[in-house]
Amino acid sequence: MKNSFLKEFNEREYFNQCTNLDSLNELMDKKKIRAYIGFDCTAQSLHVGSLLQIMCLRLLQKHGHQPIILLGGGTTRIGDPSGKEETRKILTEKEIEKNIKNIKKVFSIFLDNKNSKTRPIYVNNYKWLGKLNYIKFLREIGKHFTINKMLSFDSVKLRLEREQSLSYMEFNYMILQAYDFLELNKTKNCLMQIGGSDQWGNIVNGVELVKRYSSKQVYGLTTPLITLASGAKMGKTEKGAVWLDKKLLSSYDYWQFWRNTDDRDVVKFLKMFTDKDVSKIESIKDKNINDLKTLLANEATTLLHGKAAAIKASETAKKTFAGGSGDELPVIKIKKDQINNGINIIDLSIKTNLFSSKSEIRRTIKNSGLKINNSTVTDENLSINVSDFEDDVLKLSHGKKNHVLIKIIG
Repeated sequence: MKNSFLKEFNEREYFNQCTNLDSLNELMDKKKIRAYIGFDCTAQSLHVGSLLQIMCLRLLQKHGHQPIILLGGGTTRIGDPSGKEETRKILTEKEIEKNIKNIKKVFSIFLDNKNSKTRPIYVNNYKWLGKLNYIKFLREIGKHFTINKMLSFDSVKLRLEREQSLSYMEFNYMILQAYDFLELNKTKNCLMQIGGSDQWGNIVNGVELVKRYSSKQVYGLTTPLITLASGAKMGKTEKGAVWLDKKLLSSYDYWQFWRNTDDRDVVKFLKMFTDKDVSKIESIKDKNINDLKTLLANEATTLLHGKAAAIKASETAKKTFAGGSGDELPVIKIKKDQINNGINIIDLSIKTNLFSSKSEIRRTIKNSGLKINNSTVTDENLSINVSDFEDDVLKLSHGKKNHVLIKIIG
């Protein structure tokens, strides 16, 4: 990839598929373009699961291209079946409009709004979808889609194979998304759509619709779906969603989310979710893993909450794991070979003298009273591993007042 945007897009491991990579390479070398990403407004904010797409928008701006942010006021009323096992809850128009207003605030934090050439363009697809004439739409747009092909897309095929209901409303989603691309091409000269790999079929539909309708060449580019090395879905934790809104999640909890990244994901996430140069990341990737985790937490938190909040969160974490301001927490030492293969949370907890019996520990877990590194333990079969320790220290809490530090030795 010779084009600077596509080259960095690939280096940061954003690249998954492209409809016509050679042609797009040539185009983006010749001119600055507009590209869009769509966001349905099903919640009051976006969470970390949407952060990769936001980073793509930042990258577009960095290389002089102009991002278009499509807020799906229209498509949110329908619901995207991609990756869903059941029909989404239908929100009221008032709820959708409120969500749109809140979600725009997230983009204002992450994106540059000063440069007129790269300043994001916000569009709400309800503006055109809400005015569609059904008969006219079927005649002009519907004729370009075949049921045979629509049934072949994973978003539809998987639901049918599992014998899960798929409403006609949802079935139409892919046509409406394709129409969005056509509309943005006509009115905003948008030449590319970016989305997650689960959107590939919808994006290809849009590329083909534009070509059939107006004989214009446009492009589709997808990113990989991010799952954690543990197998969990990006953006979800035991506490719930990792929101990109400080009213819903504190800067400290956000910092902790990144600090608790699995060792196997740290270097990848430094590339994906920070602005650090890829060459710099490569040069330090073999350094102490806990230092890299702290760097990731600081960099990621700075982007959303600012440098001061990131520094404060880092200092708070240090004080917490050192026992607070001046008052040292009791320390229990455990040999490394005792946890190399993992140790059950109950077996570990009984060593701390915070509990009188294993049955008490089970009751505490059931009542959400046991925490590891400030995260609530919900499974009595949880296995604690070396990777759960931060700088060889793990904090175990029983309720709000009883804490102990468990330190690895040997």
